[in-house]
Amino acid sequence: MAEFLLEIFSEEIPARMQEKASADLKLLICDKLKEATLEFGHVATYVTARRLTVHIEELATLQADLSQERRGPRADAPEKAIEGFLKGAGLTRDQLVERTDKKGTFLYAVIEQKGRSAKDIIAEFMPEIIKNFPWPKSQRWADGSLRWVRPIHNILCLLDGAVVDFAVADDLKSSNATRGHRFMAPDQIIVTSFDDYQQKLTAAFVMINRKERIEKIEKDALNLAKDADLSLVDDQVLLGEVAGLAEYPVVLMGAFDKEFLDVPPEALTSAMRTHQKYFSLKDNKGKLSNKFIFVSNIKTADQGAKIIDGNERVLRARLSDTKFFWDQDLKSTLESRLPALDHIIFHAKLGTVGARVKRLTALSVYIADLIGADASKAEQAARLSKSDLVTGMVAECPELQGLMGKYFALSQGLDNDVANAIAEHYSPKGPSDICPSSPVSIAVALAEKIDTLVGFFALDEKPTGSKDPFALRRASLGIIRLIIENGIRIDLAQSILKAYILNDFKNDPIKIITELMDFFWDRLKVYAKDKGISHDIIGAEFNWDFVKLMSKADALMKFISSDDGENLLSGYKRAVNILKAEEKKDGVSYQGNVTVSLLELAPEKDIDKALGDVEKKVSSAVECENFEEAMSALSTLRSPIDSFFDKVIVNSDNPEVRINRLKLLSHIRTSMNLVVDFSKIEG
Repeated sequence: MAEFLLEIFSEEIPARMQEKASADLKLLICDKLKEATLEFGHVATYVTARRLTVHIEELATLQADLSQERRGPRADAPEKAIEGFLKGAGLTRDQLVERTDKKGTFLYAVIEQKGRSAKDIIAEFMPEIIKNFPWPKSQRWADGSLRWVRPIHNILCLLDGAVVDFAVADDLKSSNATRGHRFMAPDQIIVTSFDDYQQKLTAAFVMINRKERIEKIEKDALNLAKDADLSLVDDQVLLGEVAGLAEYPVVLMGAFDKEFLDVPPEALTSAMRTHQKYFSLKDNKGKLSNKFIFVSNIKTADQGAKIIDGNERVLRARLSDTKFFWDQDLKSTLESRLPALDHIIFHAKLGTVGARVKRLTALSVYIADLIGADASKAEQAARLSKSDLVTGMVAECPELQGLMGKYFALSQGLDNDVANAIAEHYSPKGPSDICPSSPVSIAVALAEKIDTLVGFFALDEKPTGSKDPFALRRASLGIIRLIIENGIRIDLAQSILKAYILNDFKNDPIKIITELMDFFWDRLKVYAKDKGISHDIIGAEFNWDFVKLMSKADALMKFISSDDGENLLSGYKRAVNILKAEEKKDGVSYQGNVTVSLLELAPEKDIDKALGDVEKKVSSAVECENFEEAMSALSTLRSPIDSFFDKVIVNSDNPEVRINRLKLLSHIRTSMNLVVDFSKIEG
């Protein structure tokens, strides 16, 4: 068994591509080794801005020898047939073996194949992997034909300390060498093993372990913040990104002029995060500080003083632009920007943004009336919801649309509910996004998403497979969350119809509503799954009242997960299966009242009485939407149903008694189905 080490050393790999590239390289190499029947042990991968590394322990140095037996034609077959077989097997006539069975004597070729060395196999497949590596984007450089995400400088490839010789291009061959940090240790390093590789790179200011870089950055950033009596704004995505930018991360703190704090904090943090990859800091009151933290890729004798100064100057220029846009935008009201929306196309077949705003305004008022929100505030918020799209701030930072509208609204003295609704009308944008809870915000947010869904479904632009260019799945999930998490009782089908009318479409509205119902149903199952509710539970009943549906599904899931629920479901299915079989055999449906005088045994009488009591309790609980109480009432049926099946033979010799007992089974079915159709639940 041997140790395998590969490092592909290149110019800086984009941070967003690093983790996937590392996983892809591991998968491609492992697949090739498995295909070659070479056994191997633990596989570890490492990635930095300039290198992809794979380390494999206990790799077999040789393939196992193979013995292959191939049956040929009969021994007395024509010579041409035998010659063809010999040619295919690569053998001569005297190397064939004759064997006789009941069908006759046949020729067999026994081919012994010597196992190849792992070194030769790796040298054969590595150029193929590198040349065909699945980068999202790649480039060529110099005069070569090789494509890679960035120019490759070196390939280190060792098996048990010896170089695995191969070439990817005339000027790019494997070796036992690498290089350290670009600035602090750029000289060539000769490597003999993975331990040697790791130790020498550490000494050369390269941390190959991504997790260790993340931990170092986070720890150093928290310490710097603490020393300044500030707190670090948590940003795990940015943390992962900067860990992919520096091979030797040095965490530093800078500052910007306090005058910039007059700009909305989100605009400042967006400028720092998006353009500069800086971490924001807050003071002990939770307000944005004028200090920031960033990661350098070099350790300097002046403790980073010049680097800090350079980053402060760059940020000052960036924030000056941001403040300029903010000051300029404040000179115009949101209302005055409305005419400009008529010149922005929302979609070629759905008109301008201005036309869409008119639809959103009418739909928001309609929904506000349905959910008890202030219709006048909803009207104003919807009308102004897209005005910030034509501001300099949003042009500079598109991710702030909606939020900047809120700040402009507040600066103009508009109502807080209106301002918040402008900010929140895009929300929730995903499963982890905060869901608006203010009635005005809910009304406008629902209108925005319903208009989107109706418009694109009417154009037959529904999502297909993994493609969803208009984020319609996100819009439908947003509607589901807005309704369920706020407990809204709304006729969604009527709201969809209203949006359809406002769009003035000419196609069939019933078709659109039906298609959207199916679409919501699929999204609702995804939402329920995330809440721990299985597909059969949520699938037991569908209606447009999502609040009622989820409340019932949640209670049902808890009930079925209990011992009583599991056993009762088993009893229900047994009753239904017997009933179906007998109804099919007799060609009749055993519905109707049970005849008390025909109940011969105590378990029959017990279950009949229990069903009568439970039916009343369940009906009352379901009507009040107290589904947990309904499940609790059903649970009392477990014991009498178990006793009934233990001691009563349904198919009695007495025809009248048999029919009466089948009616009892029918009563079990109808009583339990008052809550939900239990036949759709697996178990």
